[in-house]
Amino acid sequence: MTDVVSPKKRSAMMAGISGKNTKPEIYIRQVLHRAGYRFRLHRKDIPGTPDIFLPRYGVAIFVHGCFWHGHENCHLFRLPKTRTEFWEAKITGNKTRDARVRQELIHSGYRVLDVWECSTKGKTAWEPEILSAALRQYISDSHEEYLEIFGRAI
Repeated sequence: MTDVVSPKKRSAMMAGISGKNTKPEIYIRQVLHRAGYRFRLHRKDIPGTPDIFLPRYGVAIFVHGCFWHGHENCHLFRLPKTRTEFWEAKITGNKTRDARVRQELIHSGYRVLDVWECSTKGKTAWEPEILSAALRQYISDSHEEYLEIFGRAI
């Protein structure tokens, strides 16, 4: 199967996708701020440079794009039909790095929260109040080392 745009155009499109300050990340920051949390962004001195870091609670939050991090069984993730080997390697590398960083953070005494894009948008998005409650519960009340928040079942 061939792509509907030229390789040059596709490359330009993919290069234009930012890894920081994405819409889901900004949305999570807004939810946290409204809930009264104060945080730091993209701390380079913390393993993996978390999207959001709450120093008071020792919580590192990563807001994962479902495509880029290969969120299995998610309506926002589908492996491209062109250059499949490249994309499989890219996404597998991202997953491997995510797991390594998660272990480094936990070993360093931090707690880790992965929030998937599908929990913030699309047909599986949680209502803001429910998402806020889940974030608050993990940050303030939980002692679990790791938690994932993903979209609701439909």
